[in-house]
Amino acid sequence: MKYYIIAGEASGDLHASNLVEQLKKKDPRAEFRGWGGDLMKRQGVTLVKHYRYMAYMGFVEVLVNLRKIMNNIKQCKKDLLAYQPDAVVLVDYPGFNLRIAKFAREHGIKVMYYISPQVWAWKRRRVRKIQRSVNKMLVILPFEEEFYKKYHVDVTYVGNPLLDELSKFKAVSRQSFLQRNNLAANREIIALLPGSRHQEVERTLGVMLKMIPYYPEYQFVIAKAPSLDASLFHPMMVGKDVQLVDNQTYDLLSFSSAALVASGTATLETALFAVPQVVCYKASDISYRIARSLIKVKFISLVNLILGRRAVKELVQGDLTEENVKKELDLILHNAKRQRRMLEDYEDLKDRMGGPGASEKAAEVIYNALRPFQ
Repeated sequence: MKYYIIAGEASGDLHASNLVEQLKKKDPRAEFRGWGGDLMKRQGVTLVKHYRYMAYMGFVEVLVNLRKIMNNIKQCKKDLLAYQPDAVVLVDYPGFNLRIAKFAREHGIKVMYYISPQVWAWKRRRVRKIQRSVNKMLVILPFEEEFYKKYHVDVTYVGNPLLDELSKFKAVSRQSFLQRNNLAANREIIALLPGSRHQEVERTLGVMLKMIPYYPEYQFVIAKAPSLDASLFHPMMVGKDVQLVDNQTYDLLSFSSAALVASGTATLETALFAVPQVVCYKASDISYRIARSLIKVKFISLVNLILGRRAVKELVQGDLTEENVKKELDLILHNAKRQRRMLEDYEDLKDRMGGPGASEKAAEVIYNALRPFQ
């Protein structure tokens, strides 16, 4: 079978690559083409465009780059029709992918959606689009299956693919990690995870770096996402006692005592590594005001959303200040009761998410859904 896969950011590239790996086991003669990143390419996907040219964050950024986005959509539609796949497999990235879902369905191409857009948080009218355009929805958060069933969407909960990644991860020794990155052996680490998109880094890293003078006994280490260039970070690091590691986030989390984390998948990864964290989020003022008028949930971090309670502190927009970050960082570093409670919440989180196997199950569901049409 021929699969056309679209992932628009780093986490989507990761999960799509694992899905492709499993689909090849189910369907050894499968062919893959799509939009994504280096991990998908390594799995044999013929890449049309890299996600680094697709990721825009917030309402204002989307408006500014609207012409580029529309040109990407136009190019994708044209390429999709030329390729004529048996199915298009969409991975999150709703602003782009829901348009492609509608187009593909109109042209008789089966639409499989892996990793649901957060329609349960806002823009619930998108559920109607999903009803009309998506043949099969595969969700990775426990509460999403029940949500979609209310709207009569064909949905299957497959588990969370981050657990697959964790099951495969083998950390290097602490000594090796420290030596490789010129870090001190006698100082504990505070990890800074400012996001995988330019706008996230520009808006969150500055306040994170302001913590360095308050904690001279710790060393601060920034996790750079593979999609970003180091030149983005260097101007902000000048004159500061901080190191940058590239594509080593899991190793960094393995040896960190605490973390400041931009909202997103990284909050869940940090929790699964049992690292106490403070969640940091900031958008443009206009984007944030629009989002607040539309959003339907209490929390922004996946940790709190899955648990249904405030397990980790979220410092959002105006609350993301130097004073507030220091206050919360003090708590997760020096308050034993706060640390213990957060780690207990993390254990509850792991229980709710289940074990690994999401990528394999997703591949099985997609392959079985398509076989009757061969």
